[in-house]
Amino acid sequence: MKYLIRARIEVDGKVDRHDVIGAIFGQTEGLLGSEFDLEGLQEKDKIGRLQVELKHQDNKTVGIIQVPSNLDRVETAIIAAMLETVDRVGPYTARVIVEDIRDLRAEKIKIIIERAKEILRKIRESEPDVKE
Repeated sequence: MKYLIRARIEVDGKVDRHDVIGAIFGQTEGLLGSEFDLEGLQEKDKIGRLQVELKHQDNKTVGIIQVPSNLDRVETAIIAAMLETVDRVGPYTARVIVEDIRDLRAEKIKIIIERAKEILRKIRESEPDVKE
């Protein structure tokens, strides 16, 4: 996947993971036409499985939603904005706020560069000096 959408959710009642996922799919279905239908995008491997981690605090539910995306940057931002339109989970009022969209490829490139530097340093340390 290229990007990872990370959003915070707050629900004014106790709900479960499947309630949140159902609300996301239900409230975004047909919103921007078939091009941005989450189910269809999952079938085409354009977005991955929605991951939802929830905690119950008093009579509320709070948590994190993560959506892996293989779409381009603009389309991923549209999906993120669509998530923020979810305003109910079951009978309860909800708020979804996108915290960030991580570029997973850029992060991998940074890891590769740092590892390459480390490997080069080790090679230089273990090579005998050419003058000797």
